[in-house]
Amino acid sequence: MEFPGAVYHVMARGNERRAVFRDDPDRQRFWETLAEAVERFGLRLYAYCLMPNHYHLVLATPRANLSRAMGWLQTTYTARFNRRHRRNGHLFQGRYKAQLVEADAYAQWLVEYVHLNPVRPRRKSDPIPGERAAQLTGYRWSSHRDYAGLNRTPAAWLCLDWLAYWGRTRREAQAGYRQRLRQAFGKPVNNPWEQMRHGLVLGSEPLRAKAQALLARKPGQEERHWTKAVESKQWQQRVRQQAAAHADPRIQIWTRVRLGGERGVDVARDYGYASGNGIGQVVKRLEQRAVEDRRLKQLLTRTAAALQRESV
Repeated sequence: MEFPGAVYHVMARGNERRAVFRDDPDRQRFWETLAEAVERFGLRLYAYCLMPNHYHLVLATPRANLSRAMGWLQTTYTARFNRRHRRNGHLFQGRYKAQLVEADAYAQWLVEYVHLNPVRPRRKSDPIPGERAAQLTGYRWSSHRDYAGLNRTPAAWLCLDWLAYWGRTRREAQAGYRQRLRQAFGKPVNNPWEQMRHGLVLGSEPLRAKAQALLARKPGQEERHWTKAVESKQWQQRVRQQAAAHADPRIQIWTRVRLGGERGVDVARDYGYASGNGIGQVVKRLEQRAVEDRRLKQLLTRTAAALQRESV
């Protein structure tokens, strides 16, 4: 079920439900590996949460390359984990799980659900104890603190566009998000998966139908099709044509990096930047501005939609 711009909730557990993060250095290593994956595969990571024996990611794939990105992430982290702990063998329990998500309908619900993992009781029907609020505030290994405005400098590779679902300005959105999380304590967490359609899609019937059509094709055909398209000269040409339609070089850079998946170091050469770090900062600042600037957010959305229509 891979297509440009698809949004997923991704989760993977440790083999035999064993820990995949034994300590904070492990979590830091996964965090750094995840940052590499976002850059390497052009992902848009909206939220994440690391738990002792599993992790949650909410992400979009402008390049329709989920399987390649997740395969690289889990294989690379496993190798680093095994090397550090002097062990061999599988770390994760088979293939990751990925559910297709309709962002406009479920973005808030899903982000809140993922971020509440560290404080949620084992029995899902139990309410979250109010005394665990401080535990959530201090939890470092999720994007909760970035949404709540508790981190002065969010990770450059974390996309905070979805803050707009909680408010019009960044400050208003962060306050709205904090209020929603406070309201979650003292009652059970609503489970979005109860509305899954056929175990595949969290969203509308049209999205489910699209997913079913993709699955009905020959196994692997969709992945091969999009992998070939993304790596082809025609794909790069479409992305760059879409970028060139904008007079603002910042929009051009964002389009090539976020939608085309180009490396920052390659784009830097075309715009006179010394390194890919400068390109990353341009993208980050533009996305932060889009949280408060509705017109800019709509422009970025239209740009992505136009490229997606050309790719289908």
